[in-house]
Amino acid sequence: MRATAIPREAKEGLPDASLRRKPTINDVAQIAGVSFGTVSRVLNNAPDVSASTRERVLQIVKDIGYRRNRAATALVTSRSTSIGILSDGSPRFGPVGTLMALENIARKKGYATTVISVEKPYEESVQAALDTLDDTGVGGIIVIAPLVDMAAAVWNASCRVPVEMIAAGASSTPNVFTYSENQELGARLATQHLIDLGHTDIAHFAGSMDWFDGRVRKRGWEAALRDAGLAPGLCIEGDWSPKWAYETGLQLVREGRIPQAIFAASDHTALGLIRAFAENGVRVPDDVSVVGFDDIEGSDYFLPPLTTVRQDFTALALMSTEVLLGAMEGRDVDRTPITPTLVVRNSSTRATSHSTSPTDT
Repeated sequence: MRATAIPREAKEGLPDASLRRKPTINDVAQIAGVSFGTVSRVLNNAPDVSASTRERVLQIVKDIGYRRNRAATALVTSRSTSIGILSDGSPRFGPVGTLMALENIARKKGYATTVISVEKPYEESVQAALDTLDDTGVGGIIVIAPLVDMAAAVWNASCRVPVEMIAAGASSTPNVFTYSENQELGARLATQHLIDLGHTDIAHFAGSMDWFDGRVRKRGWEAALRDAGLAPGLCIEGDWSPKWAYETGLQLVREGRIPQAIFAASDHTALGLIRAFAENGVRVPDDVSVVGFDDIEGSDYFLPPLTTVRQDFTALALMSTEVLLGAMEGRDVDRTPITPTLVVRNSSTRATSHSTSPTDT
């Protein structure tokens, strides 16, 4: 629909920039020739406004640069227009990706965000951070809690506003409800892919068991093998980093313990493994298939391009925000976990007759 042009006389009624006064809702109403209430209904997306009036008001809002006063809106509607986000400050891919997506989605929905990072001891910092966010007038709080210890502190804390925790596989409590992507399913998809390729000796380079993500990804690997009638292969717990994976990969080469296939708990872990193998003549995927988790930027440019499980942080943030807003507004929202996607590339291939497992050597 073509936007309605602002009449010349309306433009002349715009606030003088030299006065350095911000445009108000009354300015919008005056220029549009409608009431204050009509402008308010347009801004709140109420249905009882004609399409032509809505278009004219929104065009004037855009042209004069009117911006809603969140504090005033909250006072009038008795509803907060801000959301708190609590993070452990981790630089890892998952927490950072989740935080950035949450801020972006909240802004698009018209909510300001206040972000606070906490550190150990969580028993003290978590409660203090929740109190601070509550005092700023947020309507609800989303906690990004990859660490089990941090989540325990959140469960034990108290807060007057709804608290949602993003923690893979964690259960809700009367005070804290949880939401996450189904990472256990993602690990199942990765492992099942290797099983379908004919691999029977499938190792897992796990993430830290201090993380919910590490626990559920290991659980998914084990479950897929168990359902296929296969015994879990080698499992080594690490710290998600390429450095740890590279050094551990070198150790496997020295010991002659290369499995048929590996499900790595993160793409960074897979990256370290692939380099260790390449430097020692172990070919991926000819000698060992490797599957990662995350689908980080650039994983399709690994050598070879990495088969991995893609996390959709935008979808996670969108649904997490909807769940929190539902709690803030007293309405039910579907809390079905986000489903990850397996992305098949060149780092995994069918098992060959010359592939051997440790029991064959």
